[in-house]
Amino acid sequence: MQTVQRLTGAYKNARVEYFSSKSKYIFISDCHRGNGGLSDEFSKNKNIYLHALDYYYENGFVYVELGDGDELWEHPHYRHIINAHYDVFYSLKKFHDSKRLIMLYGNHNMYLNDPSYVEKNLFTYYNEFLDMKVDCLKGIEPCEALLLRNKETGQEILTVHGHQGDFTNDQFWKFSMLSLRFFWRYMHALGLTNPASPVTNLGKRHKIEKNFSKWIEKNRMMLICGHTHRIKYPKNNELPYFNTGGCISPASITGIEITGGFIQLVRWRTTANEDGVLQIQKQVLRGPDPIEKFDIR
Repeated sequence: MQTVQRLTGAYKNARVEYFSSKSKYIFISDCHRGNGGLSDEFSKNKNIYLHALDYYYENGFVYVELGDGDELWEHPHYRHIINAHYDVFYSLKKFHDSKRLIMLYGNHNMYLNDPSYVEKNLFTYYNEFLDMKVDCLKGIEPCEALLLRNKETGQEILTVHGHQGDFTNDQFWKFSMLSLRFFWRYMHALGLTNPASPVTNLGKRHKIEKNFSKWIEKNRMMLICGHTHRIKYPKNNELPYFNTGGCISPASITGIEITGGFIQLVRWRTTANEDGVLQIQKQVLRGPDPIEKFDIR
C-alpha cells in the first residue's frame, strides 16, 4: 500500500506539462554519473549518451531525466561529478538554456529535493581547468514527478523515478546511502553488487512492478518510470506501465520517446559496420504506438 500512497502523493504534487501531437519528449533515467573512478559505471557508456543527447537536442526534443542522473550516494561532492563529466553537463546546459530540460530526482540523488542544495551545487560549479566558477544549470528546479496532460484528449501520463514506496530506497534511503558509500562502493569497484538493490534482486524488482500495476489499475493512468533498470513496454492487454531501463548496461543505453503522438522504446548502442568500424546507432525495441492506445480511463 505504501507504493500506492506515495505515487498518489507524487501525482497530486506533480509538475504539470501539456503536450500535443507536435510535442517531442525523450525519457532517460539511471545514468548514475560518478566521479570517473573505477566504480563509475556511467563512464563506459558516456560517448553513447552524448551522441544520443546531441541527436535529441538537434531534433527539438525535451529531455526528461527521470531520476538518479547523478550518483550522489557514492560520490557526495557534486563538483567531482561535474568536472569528471563536464561535457555531459555542457550538453545538459544547452537543453536547460533552451527550456527543454526537466530533471526529476530519484533515490540516488534525493538531495535534489532541497532547493538550497540545488542552488549551491548545480547553479554554478568550480571549473578546475579554468580555475574559476562558471554557470551550470542556473535556475533548475528538480521535481519528484512530472504529469503530462494531453491538450486535445485530456489523457494524463504520470512520470516518476519509481523508488516511491520501495522501503530501503525511499523511507529508509539515508541508511541505504551510508551502507553504499562506506561499504558497497568499494565492493562495487571490484565488480560486486548490492543484493538488496532492485537491479540485482529479482524478487524485489517484481514486487515493485506489481505495486506499480496496482496503482495503474486503481487510477486508470499510464505510468513511466525507471529505478529497476529493467526496460518495460506493455504488450497487448497489459496495463500501461513503461520503464526506461537505464544507462549502465554493457555498451547500450535505453529510453522512451514520445513524438508525433506516438510512443516507442529505443536503445542506443555501439555496433560494428561491415568494415568493422564502430558506430553508434538507435534501435526501436517496441512501438511506435499511438499514445491514445494506452488511455484506459
